[in-house]
Amino acid sequence: MNFKNYLLMGAAMLATVSCFTACDEDDPVKGGTEQPDPTPTPTPTPDDNTDPWANADVVTWPGDTVVNLADHFVVPEGKSLVIEAGAQVIFNTAGVGANHTPIEFTVDGNLYCEGTADAPVLFSVPEADRTEANIFAGLWGGIVASATCEEMLIDHTIIEYTGGQVVEGSPAATAGVYTAGDDAYPQITTNNINGKYVITNSIIRNGWSDGIYLMGGEAIIANNLFAANGYDGAEAVNVKAGCKVDVAGNVMFSPNTNGLKLSSSGQSETRGQALVQAYNNTIINAGWRRDGEKGGCIYVEKNILANVFNNLIVNCKFRAMTPSFTIPNDPEEGYDDNSVIDYNFYASGSEPSDIVFEEESGVAYSWQGYNYEHEDYNVGVVDDNSVIATEENGQDPLFVNFDINAVPLTQYTYDAAWDFHVQAGSPVLTGACNGSEAFAAPYFATAGLTVNGQTYNSPAVAAQFGAYAE
Repeated sequence: MNFKNYLLMGAAMLATVSCFTACDEDDPVKGGTEQPDPTPTPTPTPDDNTDPWANADVVTWPGDTVVNLADHFVVPEGKSLVIEAGAQVIFNTAGVGANHTPIEFTVDGNLYCEGTADAPVLFSVPEADRTEANIFAGLWGGIVASATCEEMLIDHTIIEYTGGQVVEGSPAATAGVYTAGDDAYPQITTNNINGKYVITNSIIRNGWSDGIYLMGGEAIIANNLFAANGYDGAEAVNVKAGCKVDVAGNVMFSPNTNGLKLSSSGQSETRGQALVQAYNNTIINAGWRRDGEKGGCIYVEKNILANVFNNLIVNCKFRAMTPSFTIPNDPEEGYDDNSVIDYNFYASGSEPSDIVFEEESGVAYSWQGYNYEHEDYNVGVVDDNSVIATEENGQDPLFVNFDINAVPLTQYTYDAAWDFHVQAGSPVLTGACNGSEAFAAPYFATAGLTVNGQTYNSPAVAAQFGAYAE
């Protein structure tokens, strides 16, 4: 593909891409397909030095576009940006100004990333900087969907090499979303309790902080690959109060701490209880790289109502934890005890970790962590019907191409040749919930979420453990 390259500078994007398309709301539409305006407005050129949203509500970056960002970028409130399949957004790793503030991609309006399997949208850094040494370098700031972002679609999109430190002058610090000096950017942030977010079929990898940090909104997070999320802490998916979310069909490889951290922290009169359905996810190698011990695959706390079932947990450090479970239904303490965290499958290989905290648990093997007498295991309630590996029986899921006895527990580099489908006769194909149980209904499988005029539905519950069958 021949790409058109453009350099964009300035928070309001002072130079525009020559192949941007500005679409008015009253453009003629026929049969669901946008038709050409009989008197189209001339397309801006790179020499215009104009704000592309000055005369349009929607701006489109076509698929043959490479947008090079040298400054913070903002989709303004009330406006929308459409990024078509194959487009690339490349962030200057030098940052902004003398402070070298990591570049932030702020969405005050709406963002629609419309990639395909063959032509994903890419958010990355210059190709020379896409190295193993930079996996946790935090080379840009991340996508921050603010409190005014009403909708966001991230479909067939790759987001990588993010997680820059929030510093004085970072837009997220100025807006009060994160704290300068204390936080690093997640790869995706949401913060509108009334927002609608669909994040599907995407790759979210190589970031200093969380993969997705939800502080508000209704969301479908489905069929994504997460890899190498978190340097010395952080999770693949981190949910707080004000959210209603289905998390399903994802593969999460080597999150620093947990694949799923589910909490109703921040709950108030205006920010409601967090609600999550998390099912049919595959979580691998979680918890081993953390500096100290806190969680190790799934962590559920602070009054969240979370049903977590049919998940396949492989070579993780611990089982699902529910801290303060003796003080349930409290936004400062334990989880909502109406939650069902059960019918999961815990598999262990024979590999020991090369990082062991002898002064804490001393756990070196996954089977050892699964059977450790941890104070945050709600024994007899959580995982009471789950399959749990032991030293004698590791419960090998029989992946098509991933050796649970060979891949180091602290490895975070992802091999694209791995295949987490399972072979015929795999034990993960029997014993799971079939979706008819009262607790198992996804929030958005039937009604779905409508984003940019299209309705997206959560995956149906599959009667298997993990993201993939045969």
